[in-house]
Amino acid sequence: MSAFKLAAAQYDIGFFNRWEEFADKLDSWVAMAAQQDAKLLVFPEYGSMELASLFGAEVYRDLSRQLHEMQSILPKFHDLHMELAKRHDVMILASSFPTIQDNGSFLNRANLFDPSGLIGFQDKLTMTRFENEQWHISAGDQIKVIDTDLGRVGVHICYDSEFPMIANQQVAAGADLLLVPSCTDTEAGFHRVRIGCQARALENQCYVVQSPTIGHAPWSEAVDINTGRASVYTPVDYGFPDNGILVQGENDQAGWVYADVDLSEIARIRDEGQVFNYRDWPKQFELKGPQG
Repeated sequence: MSAFKLAAAQYDIGFFNRWEEFADKLDSWVAMAAQQDAKLLVFPEYGSMELASLFGAEVYRDLSRQLHEMQSILPKFHDLHMELAKRHDVMILASSFPTIQDNGSFLNRANLFDPSGLIGFQDKLTMTRFENEQWHISAGDQIKVIDTDLGRVGVHICYDSEFPMIANQQVAAGADLLLVPSCTDTEAGFHRVRIGCQARALENQCYVVQSPTIGHAPWSEAVDINTGRASVYTPVDYGFPDNGILVQGENDQAGWVYADVDLSEIARIRDEGQVFNYRDWPKQFELKGPQG
């Protein structure tokens, strides 16, 4: 299936007293997108941190304790996404979830589900100062592409979108669609990710989808302030928007942003475009550097 509708979430951080409240929220979100015939649903980075509210103030105000306590509900988190993907016949990139490893470290992991279950994941590869210095979440070390019924997909978790070689390797491996779950607390942070996303779409002549957290959650030590707009970015060439933005959300409005994409258009623009950014990419490495 080369042409389909996708949905990028502008996801508000909630507060829950019971697991069932979160389950109802996620069910409502997925059902809404499925009713609009979306086949791929993209949730943001760290949207899962709203689940820390289930463990009380002593936990959700402690950066370390919340990571450990949340591991107890990770299996339920997976099961819920698998059940919703199967029931609604959709593919879901779940909100990234800090996931403990055998050595006791945590990775920021985004899992992709389809009606058959968990089909792949991507760990965040480049950590922000907050993650490194305060939260002590470790970086992953493997760039992946995920085979899906919609085509090969690459995932960049927020800051990763600002590093071009990650995307270029995924696109070289066949990914014409890059998914960027994000979580930023300032307009500058949002625009850093947006500029990175647009640059990756330009360089690789591919689609890039950004899904952010939004709104304020003053109770949370981790995701208290959230700023961003869900968007779908494209090549900047014949048949695509002049500014490379196919669709974007409105400020501070929780909900889905929908876009119809056609991955066959990626092959067309690489063959017939006004420029050949992706084809010309290797040429930069053949150039001689400035002489001192």
